[in-house]
Amino acid sequence: MHDIEPFYSWRDYYIASEDKLSPFYRRKYSEFSFHNKVYNYYIHPQWDSFGSSTLYCKVIYVGYEKQIAVIEMLGEWNDTLHNDIMIFKEEVIDPLMQEGISKFILIGENIMNFHASDESYYELWQEEVSDMDGWILCLNFHKHVVDEMRRYRLHHYMDIPLELEETEWRKIKPLYIHKIAEEWLQKRLDN
Repeated sequence: MHDIEPFYSWRDYYIASEDKLSPFYRRKYSEFSFHNKVYNYYIHPQWDSFGSSTLYCKVIYVGYEKQIAVIEMLGEWNDTLHNDIMIFKEEVIDPLMQEGISKFILIGENIMNFHASDESYYELWQEEVSDMDGWILCLNFHKHVVDEMRRYRLHHYMDIPLELEETEWRKIKPLYIHKIAEEWLQKRLDN
């Protein structure tokens, strides 16, 4: 796991540690000191810790004009033991929402497992973004993770479009991923 780096090719557009409005403003990183772990496995030091012992993230893009954030995730999302959604919402999502962000794309190809519990934080998050004309979209999560999320009805709060799985988001600019998400959501509403 230590060689899985967060996506860095959008750094010309956005760097969370240099954004005064980011929850990770002024965060310092090392390329050589590995200290964060998912269980017994060290992870790359560029991932951001936000208080969970098994889940990490990287805010790879924020567009304040379009009110969008793209967040890459890594690890095990464990609401059962660690209430990761509560910590993630309070430490990462709420500060972004306070700055007007209402559209969230979560990239989950590095989420190894998901363990659900209570859906109340998902419901609260969805209600808050809806009040701001926003949405939550999960992109490229593994099938077994999506199955678990759907089993616990989280797709009622976050869009998990199977049609967009395998989207090669690394090959496009941040504004195009926003456009893809908006077009898919509009198409869903039209049907």
